[in-house]
Amino acid sequence: MNIWMILIEMAVFAAIFTAIIFAYYQGDRKYSPASIHNYPPDIQEEYFRTHERVDVSYQSKNVILTKGLGILIFTGILLVCCRIAGAETFQQGFLLAFVLMAWIGIYDTIFLDWVLFANLPMFRLEGTEHMDEAYHQKWFHVRGMLFPGIIFALIPAAAVGWLVTLF
Repeated sequence: MNIWMILIEMAVFAAIFTAIIFAYYQGDRKYSPASIHNYPPDIQEEYFRTHERVDVSYQSKNVILTKGLGILIFTGILLVCCRIAGAETFQQGFLLAFVLMAWIGIYDTIFLDWVLFANLPMFRLEGTEHMDEAYHQKWFHVRGMLFPGIIFALIPAAAVGWLVTLF
């Protein structure tokens, strides 16, 4: 597999992921249960003081549907990346897809969560604008990247490894 192609794919994957996040958080979608569950608990509690409480657990239908759709989108993107990079076996497809998912988890945590999410008003939930410290909780985002993020990364990686063997 070509390392330069993989590095280019990492940059393109980060750009696509960033575009998806910005498109998703436009308008009222940031107030959906599938979005609110990504916020730290103290921000959720403050938001639900003045808004209708909805189920934002990982077992809620909206969160499961959103995560499922994310797995399908990631699987498609990662399959294309693996084919372009020259993956030919399950191991190569799985490993490259997992590395790309780990990369996007690190990118999401360090840049999107720690920098953009913490500082851009467009990501602040109504009624929580004053909670600067809560929006800068780095450990909350690191924990989410490690678990369930690693588990989430294994699903599309395994699917991509299997799909690489089919094509």
